[in-house]
Amino acid sequence: MSINTRDYMVPEGKSIEIDSLPTKYDGNLEREEGLELFNELLLKLRDLQELLYADSSKSLLVVLQAMDAAGKDSTIRNVFGPINPQGCKVVSFKGPNSVELAHDFLWRIHQNVPRKGHIGVFNRSHYEDVLIVKVRELAPKETITQRYNHINAFESMLHDEGTRIIKFFLHISKDYQKVKLQRRLDNPDKLWKFCPSDVQERTRWEDYQKAYEAVFEKCSTEKNPWYIVPAERKWFRNLLVAKVMVETLESMDLKYPTAQFDPKTIVIP
Repeated sequence: MSINTRDYMVPEGKSIEIDSLPTKYDGNLEREEGLELFNELLLKLRDLQELLYADSSKSLLVVLQAMDAAGKDSTIRNVFGPINPQGCKVVSFKGPNSVELAHDFLWRIHQNVPRKGHIGVFNRSHYEDVLIVKVRELAPKETITQRYNHINAFESMLHDEGTRIIKFFLHISKDYQKVKLQRRLDNPDKLWKFCPSDVQERTRWEDYQKAYEAVFEKCSTEKNPWYIVPAERKWFRNLLVAKVMVETLESMDLKYPTAQFDPKTIVIP
Protein backbone atom coordinates (compact mmCIF):
# COMPACT_ATOMS: atom_id res chain seq x y z
CA MET A 1 0.00 0.00 0.00
CA SER A 2 1.52 3.31 -1.06
CA ILE A 3 0.77 6.71 0.45
CA ASN A 4 0.29 9.66 -1.86
CA THR A 5 1.77 12.52 0.15
CA ARG A 6 0.18 15.11 -2.14
CA ASP A 7 -3.17 14.10 -0.68
CA TYR A 8 -2.05 15.85 2.51
CA MET A 9 -0.44 18.86 0.86
CA VAL A 10 -2.34 22.15 0.82
CA PRO A 11 -2.57 23.38 -2.80
CA GLU A 12 -1.39 26.92 -3.37
CA GLY A 13 -4.12 29.48 -2.72
CA LYS A 14 -6.70 26.91 -1.64
CA SER A 15 -9.11 27.67 1.18
CA ILE A 16 -9.11 24.89 3.80
CA GLU A 17 -11.65 24.07 6.50
CA ILE A 18 -9.62 22.22 9.11
CA ASP A 19 -12.69 20.76 10.84
CA SER A 20 -13.52 18.84 7.67
CA LEU A 21 -10.19 16.99 7.72
CA PRO A 22 -9.56 13.79 9.71
CA THR A 23 -7.40 13.85 12.82
CA LYS A 24 -7.31 10.08 13.27
CA TYR A 25 -6.38 8.27 10.06
CA ASP A 26 -4.26 5.28 9.09
CA GLY A 27 -3.94 5.58 5.31
CA ASN A 28 -5.77 2.24 5.00
CA LEU A 29 -2.72 0.53 6.49
CA GLU A 30 -2.46 -1.96 9.31
CA ARG A 31 -0.30 -0.69 12.16
CA GLU A 32 2.30 -3.43 11.70
CA GLU A 33 2.56 -2.66 7.99
CA GLY A 34 2.90 1.03 8.74
CA LEU A 35 5.67 0.44 11.27
CA GLU A 36 7.55 -1.71 8.78
CA LEU A 37 7.29 0.98 6.11
CA PHE A 38 8.40 3.59 8.64
CA ASN A 39 11.52 1.63 9.52
CA GLU A 40 12.36 1.30 5.81
CA LEU A 41 11.94 5.06 5.41
CA LEU A 42 14.23 5.74 8.36
CA LEU A 43 17.00 3.76 6.66
CA LYS A 44 16.49 5.79 3.47
CA LEU A 45 16.37 9.01 5.48
CA ARG A 46 19.64 8.20 7.18
CA ASP A 47 21.34 7.57 3.84
CA LEU A 48 19.85 10.70 2.28
CA GLN A 49 21.00 12.82 5.20
CA GLU A 50 24.55 11.57 4.65
CA LEU A 51 24.23 12.41 0.95
CA LEU A 52 22.92 15.90 1.80
CA TYR A 53 25.86 16.42 4.16
CA ALA A 54 28.38 15.21 1.58
CA ASP A 55 26.85 17.21 -1.28
CA SER A 56 26.85 20.34 0.90
CA SER A 57 25.16 22.57 -1.70
CA LYS A 58 21.61 22.53 -0.30
CA SER A 59 19.80 22.27 3.02
CA LEU A 60 16.41 21.17 4.33
CA LEU A 61 14.22 23.04 6.80
CA VAL A 62 11.34 21.21 8.47
CA VAL A 63 8.72 23.33 10.25
CA LEU A 64 6.43 21.75 12.84
CA GLN A 65 3.34 23.62 14.02
CA ALA A 66 0.39 22.36 16.04
CA MET A 67 -1.97 23.03 18.87
CA ASP A 68 -0.64 22.19 22.34
CA ALA A 69 -0.19 18.45 23.05
CA ALA A 70 -0.37 17.45 19.38
CA GLY A 71 2.96 15.61 19.49
CA LYS A 72 5.65 17.88 18.08
CA ASP A 73 8.25 16.61 20.56
CA SER A 74 7.27 13.00 19.93
CA THR A 75 7.51 13.49 16.17
CA ILE A 76 11.00 14.98 16.51
CA ARG A 77 12.11 12.14 18.77
CA ASN A 78 10.80 9.38 16.50
CA VAL A 79 11.59 10.76 13.05
CA PHE A 80 14.77 12.72 13.70
CA GLY A 81 16.19 10.68 16.57
CA PRO A 82 17.99 8.19 14.29
CA ILE A 83 19.57 10.99 12.20
CA ASN A 84 23.25 11.81 12.68
CA PRO A 85 23.21 14.80 15.07
CA GLN A 86 26.26 16.29 13.32
CA GLY A 87 24.04 17.24 10.42
CA CYS A 88 20.77 18.06 12.15
CA LYS A 89 19.73 20.86 14.51
CA VAL A 90 16.42 21.27 16.33
CA VAL A 91 15.37 24.77 17.39
CA SER A 92 12.39 25.40 19.67
CA PHE A 93 10.94 28.90 19.47
CA LYS A 94 9.39 30.29 22.63
CA GLY A 95 8.03 33.79 23.12
CA PRO A 96 10.57 36.37 21.88
CA ASN A 97 12.89 37.97 24.44
CA SER A 98 13.64 41.69 24.70
CA VAL A 99 16.56 41.51 22.25
CA GLU A 100 14.49 39.65 19.67
CA LEU A 101 11.60 42.08 20.08
CA ALA A 102 14.00 44.91 19.27
CA HIS A 103 14.44 43.42 15.77
CA ASP A 104 12.08 42.45 12.96
CA PHE A 105 10.06 39.28 13.55
CA LEU A 106 12.17 37.21 11.14
CA TRP A 107 15.52 38.20 12.67
CA ARG A 108 15.70 35.34 15.16
CA ILE A 109 14.39 32.90 12.54
CA HIS A 110 16.99 33.69 9.89
CA GLN A 111 19.81 33.08 12.35
CA ASN A 112 18.65 29.50 12.82
CA VAL A 113 18.07 28.50 9.19
CA PRO A 114 20.14 25.36 8.49
CA ARG A 115 23.51 25.78 6.81
CA LYS A 116 24.18 23.98 3.55
CA GLY A 117 24.47 20.25 4.00
CA HIS A 118 22.29 20.26 7.12
CA ILE A 119 18.72 19.54 8.18
CA GLY A 120 17.03 22.08 10.46
CA VAL A 121 13.90 21.40 12.48
CA PHE A 122 11.77 24.23 13.85
CA ASN A 123 9.56 23.34 16.81
CA ARG A 124 7.19 26.26 16.29
CA SER A 125 8.51 28.95 14.01
CA HIS A 126 8.03 32.33 12.35
CA TYR A 127 4.38 31.35 11.92
CA GLU A 128 3.77 32.14 15.58
CA ASP A 129 3.81 35.79 14.47
CA VAL A 130 0.66 35.23 12.40
CA LEU A 131 -0.91 32.73 14.81
CA ILE A 132 -0.62 33.57 18.52
CA VAL A 133 0.10 37.21 17.67
CA LYS A 134 -3.06 37.32 15.56
CA VAL A 135 -5.29 35.44 18.01
CA ARG A 136 -4.19 37.51 20.99
CA GLU A 137 -4.29 40.71 18.93
CA LEU A 138 -0.69 41.58 19.79
CA ALA A 139 -0.24 43.40 16.47
CA PRO A 140 -2.56 45.40 14.19
CA LYS A 141 -4.45 43.54 11.45
CA GLU A 142 -2.48 45.47 8.83
CA THR A 143 0.77 44.15 10.29
CA ILE A 144 -0.48 40.56 10.21
CA THR A 145 -1.50 40.95 6.55
CA GLN A 146 1.96 42.27 5.70
CA ARG A 147 3.60 39.40 7.53
CA TYR A 148 2.04 36.77 5.27
CA ASN A 149 3.77 38.49 2.35
CA HIS A 150 7.03 38.86 4.27
CA ILE A 151 6.98 35.16 5.15
CA ASN A 152 6.36 34.11 1.55
CA ALA A 153 9.17 36.36 0.32
CA PHE A 154 11.52 35.06 3.02
CA GLU A 155 10.78 31.42 2.24
CA SER A 156 11.04 32.03 -1.50
CA MET A 157 14.47 33.57 -1.01
CA LEU A 158 15.61 30.60 1.07
CA HIS A 159 14.36 28.20 -1.60
CA ASP A 160 16.21 30.10 -4.32
CA GLU A 161 19.37 29.97 -2.19
CA GLY A 162 19.15 26.19 -1.84
CA THR A 163 17.08 25.61 1.30
CA ARG A 164 14.04 23.41 0.74
CA ILE A 165 11.23 24.00 3.22
CA ILE A 166 8.50 21.55 4.20
CA LYS A 167 5.92 22.58 6.77
CA PHE A 168 3.79 20.19 8.81
CA PHE A 169 0.66 20.96 10.79
CA LEU A 170 -0.02 18.11 13.23
CA HIS A 171 -3.79 17.99 13.23
CA ILE A 172 -5.69 16.87 16.35
CA SER A 173 -9.19 17.37 17.71
CA LYS A 174 -10.10 19.45 20.73
CA ASP A 175 -11.30 16.31 22.54
CA TYR A 176 -7.96 14.59 21.89
CA GLN A 177 -6.10 17.60 23.26
CA LYS A 178 -8.20 17.49 26.42
CA VAL A 179 -7.23 13.87 27.03
CA LYS A 180 -3.54 14.58 26.44
CA LEU A 181 -3.51 17.63 28.72
CA GLN A 182 -5.29 15.72 31.46
CA ARG A 183 -2.70 12.94 31.25
CA ARG A 184 0.04 15.51 31.76
CA LEU A 185 -1.82 16.94 34.73
CA ASP A 186 -2.30 13.50 36.30
CA ASN A 187 1.23 12.19 35.74
CA PRO A 188 3.94 13.64 38.03
CA ASP A 189 6.60 12.73 35.44
CA LYS A 190 4.77 14.74 32.76
CA LEU A 191 3.67 17.65 34.91
CA TRP A 192 6.68 19.70 33.81
CA LYS A 193 5.16 19.79 30.31
CA PHE A 194 1.90 21.27 31.57
CA CYS A 195 1.44 25.02 31.63
CA PRO A 196 -1.67 26.57 33.23
CA SER A 197 -1.87 28.95 30.27
CA ASP A 198 -2.63 25.91 28.08
CA VAL A 199 -6.11 25.89 29.61
CA GLN A 200 -6.64 29.51 28.65
CA GLU A 201 -5.41 28.88 25.12
CA ARG A 202 -7.99 26.08 24.74
CA THR A 203 -10.73 28.68 25.08
CA ARG A 204 -9.38 30.23 21.89
CA TRP A 205 -9.45 26.94 19.93
CA GLU A 206 -11.76 28.15 17.17
CA ASP A 207 -9.75 31.35 16.75
CA TYR A 208 -6.57 29.34 16.31
CA GLN A 209 -8.25 27.08 13.76
CA LYS A 210 -9.22 30.14 11.73
CA ALA A 211 -5.70 31.55 12.06
CA TYR A 212 -4.22 28.30 10.77
CA GLU A 213 -6.68 28.25 7.87
CA ALA A 214 -5.47 31.72 6.87
CA VAL A 215 -1.85 30.52 7.06
CA PHE A 216 -2.55 27.56 4.79
CA GLU A 217 -4.40 29.64 2.22
CA LYS A 218 -1.83 32.43 2.12
CA CYS A 219 1.47 30.62 2.76
CA SER A 220 1.29 27.16 1.19
CA THR A 221 3.10 27.27 -2.15
CA GLU A 222 4.30 24.68 -4.63
CA LYS A 223 7.89 25.50 -3.63
CA ASN A 224 7.29 25.65 0.12
CA PRO A 225 4.17 23.60 0.86
CA TRP A 226 2.16 22.96 3.99
CA TYR A 227 1.11 19.40 4.85
CA ILE A 228 -1.81 18.73 7.18
CA VAL A 229 -0.96 15.54 9.06
CA PRO A 230 -3.64 13.55 10.91
CA ALA A 231 -1.73 13.16 14.17
CA GLU A 232 -3.86 11.09 16.55
CA ARG A 233 -2.38 7.81 15.31
CA LYS A 234 1.24 8.44 16.15
CA TRP A 235 2.67 5.70 13.95
CA PHE A 236 0.90 7.08 10.88
CA ARG A 237 1.92 10.64 11.77
CA ASN A 238 5.57 9.57 11.92
CA LEU A 239 5.25 7.57 8.71
CA LEU A 240 3.79 10.46 6.74
CA VAL A 241 6.36 13.00 7.97
CA ALA A 242 9.22 10.62 7.16
CA LYS A 243 7.82 9.87 3.68
CA VAL A 244 7.51 13.56 2.78
CA MET A 245 11.07 14.12 3.96
CA VAL A 246 12.43 11.21 1.93
CA GLU A 247 10.58 12.33 -1.21
CA THR A 248 11.81 15.90 -0.76
CA LEU A 249 15.44 14.88 -0.29
CA GLU A 250 15.23 12.51 -3.28
CA SER A 251 13.99 15.40 -5.44
CA MET A 252 16.93 17.65 -4.56
CA ASP A 253 19.38 16.15 -7.11
CA LEU A 254 22.03 15.51 -4.47
CA LYS A 255 25.36 13.99 -5.48
CA TYR A 256 28.44 12.76 -3.69
CA PRO A 257 31.36 15.08 -4.52
CA THR A 258 33.88 13.93 -7.09
CA ALA A 259 37.26 13.04 -5.63
CA GLN A 260 40.03 15.46 -6.53
CA PHE A 261 42.56 12.62 -6.78
CA ASP A 262 42.86 9.19 -8.35
CA PRO A 263 42.27 6.64 -5.57
CA LYS A 264 44.25 4.07 -7.56
CA THR A 265 47.39 6.12 -6.98
CA ILE A 266 47.00 6.07 -3.21
CA VAL A 267 48.96 3.47 -1.27
CA ILE A 268 48.20 3.16 2.42
CA PRO A 269 51.33 2.00 4.23
